[in-house]
Amino acid sequence: MTVSRIAYQGEPGANSHLVCKQHHPDAVALACASFEDVFAAVTGGTADIAMIPIDNSIAGRVADIHHFLPTSGLHVVGEHFLRIQFMLMATPGAALEDVKTVHSHVHALGQCRKIIKQHGWTPLISGDTAGAAREISEAQDPTQAAIAPPLAAEIYGLQILQRDIEDEDHNTTRFVELAREPQWPEPGAPTVTTFIFNVRNIPAALYKALGGFATNGVNMTKLESYMVDGSFTGTQFLAEVDGHPADPGLSRALEELRFFTTDVRIMGVYRADPFRAENG
Repeated sequence: MTVSRIAYQGEPGANSHLVCKQHHPDAVALACASFEDVFAAVTGGTADIAMIPIDNSIAGRVADIHHFLPTSGLHVVGEHFLRIQFMLMATPGAALEDVKTVHSHVHALGQCRKIIKQHGWTPLISGDTAGAAREISEAQDPTQAAIAPPLAAEIYGLQILQRDIEDEDHNTTRFVELAREPQWPEPGAPTVTTFIFNVRNIPAALYKALGGFATNGVNMTKLESYMVDGSFTGTQFLAEVDGHPADPGLSRALEELRFFTTDVRIMGVYRADPFRAENG
């Protein structure tokens, strides 16, 4: 698939923007204010694909995305893992001892708690990391700093006061690419399959639904649950497994899943990022 325009949530310089530049350097990256706007850009044809963060190794799942995915009408067509690097940045000429407040997205602040506590800074929540950098650039106040990716410092003309301030060096975010049409690869290479299904709220419903994956040797890497339409009588699950639906084991497991559940829908079949094998 040729990608000429790619939508992401956030402002220029955000981690999502960085992933777009890394994997689609020739595409025009479209900044969107919200995840809803990102999905609308793709469904409406303004963008070819969306680049969306879905999980972080420290903060966990990006909750909004898991709720939007099943109703978006889009298909997962790829995944990418990004080692997150946060920098403390301020206006040129500012010094570390000048800083009194740090601005960033709530997830970024949560991933840099140690340094914030160490210096006694006041954390202030911004819409996103790059947006915080832009705000600091506009304020021109040496007592205010932003926690943002290095690309944001370059874009907004800020000085990096301290590098790699995240609490853990394994801080990694997984992004998925979403498109209007499915793009299943041929079986053979390492593949991931994402799907959703519903079960009734009765004893052993989930146990029976997932039994086929165990008996057929299929590795399940994700299982998230959600209420269906606010009801306590049924639950929807989003799951990810290793393998391609054409693989005999996964094919049998999905057939058994459909016997015990309703509304099984494959949301994407795509190549596994090499990061999985390197960090498995």
